[in-house]
Amino acid sequence: MRQTFITFFAFLLMVPAISIAQYKQENDITYTESAEAYAQERCKLDVYYSTELNDAPVVVWFHSGGIEGGSKHIDPQLKNSGLVVVAANYRLLPKAKIDEILDDAAAAVAWTYKNIDKYGGSRRKIFVAGHSAGGYLLDMIGLDKRWLAKYGVDADSLAGLIPFSGQCITHYNIRKQQGIPPLQATIDQYAPLTYVRPDAPPIVIISGDRELELYGRYEEQAYFWRILKLVGHKDVTLYEMQGYDHGNMPQPAYYILKQHIRRLTSK
Repeated sequence: MRQTFITFFAFLLMVPAISIAQYKQENDITYTESAEAYAQERCKLDVYYSTELNDAPVVVWFHSGGIEGGSKHIDPQLKNSGLVVVAANYRLLPKAKIDEILDDAAAAVAWTYKNIDKYGGSRRKIFVAGHSAGGYLLDMIGLDKRWLAKYGVDADSLAGLIPFSGQCITHYNIRKQQGIPPLQATIDQYAPLTYVRPDAPPIVIISGDRELELYGRYEEQAYFWRILKLVGHKDVTLYEMQGYDHGNMPQPAYYILKQHIRRLTSK
């Protein structure tokens, strides 16, 4: 698929589908098996679901915050649209180590595989999405198969990866702990680019405006897209939300997410 640009005026013409199904939400469900106090505090998720739908597509959403802040939430654009939404908290730097945080992300997805049928969701239609730090985490666990394999889940069984402005090199707050400034790039075992492979699930990469994004984030994502194409990945798309910066780019991006979920689940 080609790289795609979205203007503000084009976004105004986008009208999301509205479902008349009734929805409920269960909050603060513990998904971790760890007895560690901080894990028990942070490793909780909310599930938003319809009482009338079955075999519905699922979005596991990871929040932003630089891996050192933020909290789970479900954006109104994901509600009333035929989706089951799982919004997960995870442990944060510097109180937790990055390996623990990635393990939390994998555990939340594994919980979804094991439990989502109780909420009318389909295990065959699980998409993992998130903004900024959340996009970074989902790229890591979706491409490096070891994280989900620990919980008996094959990363390739995911229906799709949909990062909103996710870091593709080593995350800047991991580099900060290593004494590396944010504009000095590194690619190591904590970089999604290290694990690029042709057989990964479908990937929809969504970025803010290249002139407004954080730390050259658009160019990172464009390189990520290009390398995925070069290694032979068959279903990867890159969008640039022109006129939107790092913080507000999710607003038009939710529409893109829902359109690709419809595309991929209609096959």
